[in-house]
Amino acid sequence: MPDEEFPWSEPDGAGDRSVVDCEACQSVIDDESDRTVSFLLLDHLTIPVRSCERHLERFSTICGLTTEDSARVLDHYPAGGVACPACRNARYDTSRPMVSVDGGMVVITACPDHQSQILQRFDTGLETHQQLTASLGGHDTL
Repeated sequence: MPDEEFPWSEPDGAGDRSVVDCEACQSVIDDESDRTVSFLLLDHLTIPVRSCERHLERFSTICGLTTEDSARVLDHYPAGGVACPACRNARYDTSRPMVSVDGGMVVITACPDHQSQILQRFDTGLETHQQLTASLGGHDTL
């Protein structure tokens, strides 16, 4: 998994536009409207994220390896809303981490505390995935 060796980075905030291999991801990242925001539901977290459907699903699956419940992605505003006021306003912050996921990117539009939590979950999920695939002879089952 060369893309996931260093799976995430923070933009420098200077307006540099990163190039993403997945055209669908790039289109979503470039479109800053509210209609391109999805929500990752993982345990008590409701994290606003941007990416194409395929890479959001992959990101969700990897993060879901860190919980007994399943991780879900909603393409609409959650009924309970986003509880964290800082996450609700994070869309105005230009320094959002971008996570590399199998040739695509997921942008985490959350407050720094929740960004850290979800990135830690993603890293742990990647480690778990690597351990599972190693025990299965290297076959990717996700």
